[in-house]
This record gives sequence, structure tokens and C-alpha cells, in this order.
Amino acid sequence: MGGKTILRILIVDDHAVVRRGLREILSEDPQTMLIAGEAADAEQALAQLDGSPWDAVLLDLSLPGRGGLDLLQEIKSRHPSLPVLVLSVHPEDQYAVRVLRAGAAGYLNKDAAPTDLALAVKKITSGGRYVTASLAERLAAQVAAPDQRAPHEQLSDREFEVLRRIASGRTVSEIADELSLSVKTVSTYRTRILAKMGMRTNAELTHYAIKNALV
Repeated sequence: MGGKTILRILIVDDHAVVRRGLREILSEDPQTMLIAGEAADAEQALAQLDGSPWDAVLLDLSLPGRGGLDLLQEIKSRHPSLPVLVLSVHPEDQYAVRVLRAGAAGYLNKDAAPTDLALAVKKITSGGRYVTASLAERLAAQVAAPDQRAPHEQLSDREFEVLRRIASGRTVSEIADELSLSVKTVSTYRTRILAKMGMRTNAELTHYAIKNALV
């Protein structure tokens, strides 16, 4: 192999063009031999993860059906030592802290430079964590003042997923199907979300989610 480092990276994104672009960026490192796998949804990702050894996962948050946050939790449950780098179009101040708490090894916005992606992958596959300077400051601020969080940051991960789906126009039945929950359970989550957010209707939740770039 000419002394190259072999990296087995699973790229999970529902857009084929994005998967190809990520593969090409990671293949540019002359010191690395990339063995890349691809998955377009949660089911494909879990099948590949359970069937082969991987060094890291690049995970898009906005997957069809079962969302990326839910998939992240499942990956960490099945493969706790496998580093996951979350990629998203959403600003890091909306999602980064939450995915890091859920077990991600790093968070990177899709607008980042290719060099940042290469650096992030190198960092997490070496056993480290990748965070930007601005995210590090945000994490430090939350440690110093844990009660000064935005309303949605006080939701559990499951409540947050339900909130996003409500704001996207899903019905309770559709959310139940997507998350493999009962309609009664989803309704209970909705009640908790409204109480924690200090709101009364789905319209208020939707307005908040759009205003804060959660959907």
C-alpha cells in the first residue's frame, strides 16, 4: 500500500451527488487510501455497519424517514467506539451541542471548506473530537450558565425529533410511523413539548422552529 493509511469511511446521505463529492474530497489525501461505503437512509447504514468494520461514519442529519439524530443514537448503541462526524446544512448553534451530547465525535456544517472536512476526519479517526472555535466557546458558555439555554435546547432528543417533524407538517400518525412509536406516545411527547416550550398550538411550534432554523 506504499505506507498509506487505510481509512474505511461510511458516508450516509440521501443525495448521491453529495456522497460522491465527500468521497472525492477524502480521496485527495495522498497519504490515505480511502475505502468508502455509501448509504442513503438509516436502514442501509445500519446494514452496512453491522456487516463490515469501519473507521468512521459521516452522517447527514436530514435523512428521509428515520432522522439522523435518531440514527446517531442507534449507531452509538450498537457500535459505541465508532466515531461519527455529523454533517448538516443547519447552523452549528442549532444542532452541534445536541449531537455531541448524543455521542458524535464532531459536527461540521456542509458549507465548510474541503480542508476542514479532511481535518475533521483525521481528528476523529485518531481518537479525538472535532469542534470549531466558535462551538468550543458555546460549549464553555453552557457549562458556565446551564440555565441560559434556548427553549428547544431543554427538550430531550426524542422530543426534539418530534418537534422538528411537527414543524415540518407531519401528522401524529406519520410521526409515529417514522419513529416506530405508538400514536399515544407521540401525542404524549407533543404535550410535553408544548409545556416545556410554553406554547399551546402546533402553529406556535412551527413558527418557532422556522424562526430558529430547526427545519
